[in-house]
Amino acid sequence: MTSALRISVVIPCRNDAAFLRECLLALQNQERPADRIIVVDNGSTDESAAVARDAGVELIDEPLVGIWPAAARGYDAALHGSDIIARLDADSRPHPDWLARIESAFTSDEALGVLTGGAEFYGAGRIISYLGEHWYIGGGRVWVNLWLGIPLVFGSNFAMRAAIWKRARTVVHRENSRIHDDLDLTIHLRESDGVRWDRSLTMPVSARPLTSVRGLARRVGRVVPTFAASWPAGAPWRRREAGYPQEDEDGENRGVAVT
Repeated sequence: MTSALRISVVIPCRNDAAFLRECLLALQNQERPADRIIVVDNGSTDESAAVARDAGVELIDEPLVGIWPAAARGYDAALHGSDIIARLDADSRPHPDWLARIESAFTSDEALGVLTGGAEFYGAGRIISYLGEHWYIGGGRVWVNLWLGIPLVFGSNFAMRAAIWKRARTVVHRENSRIHDDLDLTIHLRESDGVRWDRSLTMPVSARPLTSVRGLARRVGRVVPTFAASWPAGAPWRRREAGYPQEDEDGENRGVAVT
């Protein structure tokens, strides 16, 4: 099957060889294959790079350790020859129809700029998985939507038009390894970017961030520094005042209606 949309999948990875192997296998079994799969090796000391090479996917290096530097490096690489940049993590296990659903959503709605979904946590008990899905991810989506007026983009499960990243790449804090990359990206998106959350677009991801107090505290503790990095420009009232006009490469306004 051929498609007018070219989809590249970006996977930041640091010392996650075993998880990466399963992730790439799930991507190989997609109903709609990816046009490109880009693994960003973020200074791994295990077999992560070898796993990527053995799978025959593109492998690039990002020596600056941190999820934002690695993710941004992958998005940059995906800009050439891509219409849609899809993102998941090495411990993600995409359902077989993940890319097919992404393609269908963007094909049917030209105003759609960013599509994101939720999580299905594996590797933990039912209580932890429920709390992770409905409190950690679901709760974050609700309050971010209330604060910013758009859904939280979930870094383990989203896709964006290449044009969105082409604009955002110059304003996000991509070299800051101490903040949440997906929240920082969300802060720099606009209502006119057409951000949509699809409750049925779920992604199986490892529950390891939720299984220790230290791991969970580290992730929750990055929320304030992420907002602080864009303060006060990212405040809701500043966003409304500024209007955040979008400009294309020719410098002309490029508004996109939200459906």
